[in-house]
Amino acid sequence: MSDPASEPVALPPKLSDVPPVLASISRWRWWIHLLIIGAYPLLIGAIGWSRRGGGAPVLTGTPTGLLVASVVELLVFGLVFGLAWVASRASRQDLLLPWRGGFWPVPLGIGYSIALRIAIGIVVAGFALALLATRVITPESFQELMAANRPNVEAIVDVPAMRRDPIYFWLSLTLVSFVVAGMREELWRSAFLAGLRVLWSERFGSRAGQIAAAGVAGIVFGLGHLVQGPLAVGLTTLLGFGLGAIMVLHRSIWPAVIAHGMFDATSLALLPWALEKLQQIR
Repeated sequence: MSDPASEPVALPPKLSDVPPVLASISRWRWWIHLLIIGAYPLLIGAIGWSRRGGGAPVLTGTPTGLLVASVVELLVFGLVFGLAWVASRASRQDLLLPWRGGFWPVPLGIGYSIALRIAIGIVVAGFALALLATRVITPESFQELMAANRPNVEAIVDVPAMRRDPIYFWLSLTLVSFVVAGMREELWRSAFLAGLRVLWSERFGSRAGQIAAAGVAGIVFGLGHLVQGPLAVGLTTLLGFGLGAIMVLHRSIWPAVIAHGMFDATSLALLPWALEKLQQIR
């Protein structure tokens, strides 16, 4: 009888550097796929920009309103995603849908959410120090600039409702963060990356090329947040690039979905406190 202690321990599978095989289908169908998917965040951003400064936040200030708005957001995305899929017939592998590595996507996603927050903080701090070192702006004007251009999160969620209504608060941290944001936006990203890979395989087919494609997706993703202001566009572009790189590294959307959900959930949890402190500083 063999000794169980001597048997090798199963490790998470090592992923190949070879990109997943994309479905063999007419290029014009993939063009339709990419145009539909690429237009989605730009259209959302344009709609948000047109209604900026007026009306209630997208996720209205009651649990029922939040649920209705979430369902509408998911249905609209489902229609867009479905039309793109009908055109390209992208496979699960094309869209990086397989769950890989057993339980590892969960702790990896949590760890990546922390790493992304630190990395974005370092980039922002470096940008600020560069501006201050070159005397482009003074510390006082930089503080005013950041305050004037902070992300307009009130256009998305009802901050007072998060303070007073625990149901609204927890729906924001769970349904909104992990499904409406995490799942929906990472499905969009995987579909966008698939379109770039198949249409420009010589440029975006390699590992380095896919990282570059994640940068393109990050820019488009950032533009979809115009309603929250220019600073939010920059921050979400950085976040989108990081999430795309995670997706490319693991050949799966799931670590990115969990990282995105955790990033948004912690941001929303701290939001009422952060806005209160900002008002005190101002």
